[in-house]
This record gives sequence, C-alpha cells and structure tokens, in this order.
Amino acid sequence: MVRRNSTRGVSNGMIPLMLLQAAETYRRLDRKPPVTAALLAANTIIYLRPAFLSHLIPPIDDVWFNAYLILKHKDVKRLLLSAFYHLNEPHLFYNMTSLLWKGVQLENSMGSVEYASMVAALVGLSQGITLLLAKSLLFFDYERAYYNEYAVGFSGVLFAMKVVLNSRSDSYTSVHGIMVPAKHAAWAELIIIQLLVPGVSFLGHLGGILAGIVYVQLKGSSSGPSPLTNMVKGLTAVLGWPLRSLLGFWRPRQPRVSGRGRIGGGEPSRRDVWRCRACTFDNSGWLIECEMCGTEHGDDGLSSSQGSSVDDVSLDEIRQRRIQRFGR
Repeated sequence: MVRRNSTRGVSNGMIPLMLLQAAETYRRLDRKPPVTAALLAANTIIYLRPAFLSHLIPPIDDVWFNAYLILKHKDVKRLLLSAFYHLNEPHLFYNMTSLLWKGVQLENSMGSVEYASMVAALVGLSQGITLLLAKSLLFFDYERAYYNEYAVGFSGVLFAMKVVLNSRSDSYTSVHGIMVPAKHAAWAELIIIQLLVPGVSFLGHLGGILAGIVYVQLKGSSSGPSPLTNMVKGLTAVLGWPLRSLLGFWRPRQPRVSGRGRIGGGEPSRRDVWRCRACTFDNSGWLIECEMCGTEHGDDGLSSSQGSSVDDVSLDEIRQRRIQRFGR
C-alpha cells in the first residue's frame, strides 16, 4: 500500500509492458490459472477506470483506506475496495508483477477454488488487522501517523500471500540482494522497503504479514477445506445449476425398456405378480391367464394348463399357444 502523499504520475507505458509480461507468462504455462488472471484484470480495469464503467467504479477519493473515516462512518467500501486501487502506474506495475509470480505458484498448487477463497480471506484479514493496528496505536499517541493515514494498494495482500507461499519452505531466498530464510522473507522485505521506498504504508504491509500468519495458523489447525472454500464451491454450484440443467435438457436420454411383465428364473419380486408355471412369465395379479402363453392362473396361486398338469405341457404346445394368441 502507498500513502496519499505519493503523487499520481502521468502514463509512462508501464501498463502495456505489464500486460505483455503477463501474456508471455501465461503462454508458457501448461495450466492457465484463471483466478490470478481475473485479479490482474480487475486491478488494471479499476486503475484505468474506463468511461463506460465510471458509474460502477468509484473514484479513488471515495475509497482511500482511512481508519478514522472507516470507523466514524462504518464505511465498509473503504475497508475492502481500497486494496484494489493503485496510485500510479509504477505502483500498479510492481504489485501486479508480484501478484503474477505469487499467484501462478499458489493457484496451480492449491487449485483455483481454494486459491480464490484464500485471496478473499487475506483481503478481509489484512484490511481488518491494519484497521485494528491503527486504532490500537491511539493508545500510544500515534494517531497523526497512522489513524488518519490515507492509503491504497494490493501490497498488503501480497505480503500475506508471500507468508503463505513460504510457510513450508526450509530454503533461503534473496531479498534485495540479502540472503534470508524464506520463512522470514516477508519480514526482511517489510524493513528494506520501508527504508528504500518513501511513501509506502508500513502499517498496511505489517497488517498483511500478520494476516498471512493468521491464515496459515488457522489453516494448519483445521482438517479438510476451509469453510470459505465450501462456500465458494456452493456458490459455484448454484451459479452453474442453470447451465447444467440446460445441458441436461439437450443430452440424449438412454432408451428405456418397458413392459408389463418379464421372463426369469428367480422368484417374483412383488406380491401382486404371479409367475406362470408353464413359461415362467411374470404376470400382473389382475390377470387370470398368462399374458404370454394363455395358461390360466389357478386358485391355489399356481398355474394350471387348462385341465392338464403343467408338467404335461411341452415346449411345442407353449409355442403353439403363443402363435394362436399373438399370431406369430
């Protein structure tokens, strides 16, 4: 995040360079992460704020992160939307380049649904923790530096993503030329950026690191997918229901075999069906003679052969009965 006293410069061609870099990265990938691409597009469109979307995208002056205004007016818009706004092209370029590198690794390793739920959680956690820190510092008389500070940017979420990405790493990494354990890279970057880059929001970056730690701890203490992941999956299922229904309507149905009876060697499965002792055809209980061969149903629940025993009925006689009954 950057503070308000940093000026918004004129266009210097960094956005086309960023888009070319993103396109080239995606071209080389076997699996294109859609959520990372959507985040890149959303941040870029919000920064450009084209005329046909100006009525949907608030101006930056309405969404600055300011703890005093958020708490005084209960302004949730400032709390959440400020993370997706950037002050100038270099601010957008460096944040989106970092998002591309971290997002591709995280989304391809954890899946798009889990990654989307993680990003949503990190946005809420980083912004909320930053707000709590700014309010807490009032007790130490730091209200001028932090409580009334204006800031925007996605870097708080990026610091949180860096913590998540390196949480299980035992290797070392370079932070501006200094080798540090990967698990502590976010802390080293927090200090170095604060010393080298004027106008950044220390509290916003610190809130992002703490948000990443909280997320890793909560994720490690629970088994299975997080509740937010289940919510995202449920929302996806609900939104996809009309499409699945439409596809199911046009999907060819399997042919059904229908009939009032069946021929088999097992016992009848229902009490309202009786089996012909001559041809083993299962008939409806409403019939008094076999539908297949014409043998009458006896009063004792067994079949009779019109005065002769069932055993005396030959296969040829059954065949002749079928010919007489059905003409074939």
